[in-house]
Amino acid sequence: MAKALIFDYGGTLDTNALHWSHVLWEAYQAVSTSLESARELAAVSWEDFRAAYVFGERTLGAQPIIQPDDTMLTVLRQKVRLELQHLSEAGQWKADAAQQTEVVAAIADYCNRYVLRNLQTSRRVLEHCTAHYPLVLVSNFYGNVRAILRDYRLEYFQTVIESAEVGIRKPDPAIYRLGIEATGCPAADCVVIGDSFGKDIVPAHSLGCETVWLKGRGWDRETVDESVPTHIITDLAELLKLY
Repeated sequence: MAKALIFDYGGTLDTNALHWSHVLWEAYQAVSTSLESARELAAVSWEDFRAAYVFGERTLGAQPIIQPDDTMLTVLRQKVRLELQHLSEAGQWKADAAQQTEVVAAIADYCNRYVLRNLQTSRRVLEHCTAHYPLVLVSNFYGNVRAILRDYRLEYFQTVIESAEVGIRKPDPAIYRLGIEATGCPAADCVVIGDSFGKDIVPAHSLGCETVWLKGRGWDRETVDESVPTHIITDLAELLKLY
């Protein structure tokens, strides 16, 4: 019987199961048609964009670029800046400093608006859930997820467990073990809700939790066993029918 809910953040509460690479790719396509300084980006392939995305993610993970008080909009600007740097160094986009600033802001703003639209549903779901269960957040992030929760008005969690703080990253089940301990409930009474089958559902299931897989468009096509999740949903709002 469910007595506590443990949520993932990125891809679950902010993008409703659309991997961030796809959100950013959509933004690149939109901005390339609306800004003259971004026209060349229309010719960038998905494969080349993926390489730029990976470069940005690895750089942010390896260097202390993101600060604890940075909002998601700041994170997005840093991501896009690094991605465009990679594309520029590969000769796929040329721009002066002013144009770079313009394009970075436009792509980041597009993505932030996407999140703000999704948060209308996320807040409604969290408000419902927090009236019935203690909520815990378990997230792979850069050390600033609390600042993001404050900025987006998502402070519904009694405990926030972030990979950058605890030194454990998904899919290591140990980070979810910390989430279970934070609820004060046995694993069998905890429900984990996340968008990644491999990083959320599999480790939580291995610990004995119930799981809700928010199934959407991920980074890679991974082999999944749909008998593993307790429930499968395709929109976060469907959680209201389950708990």
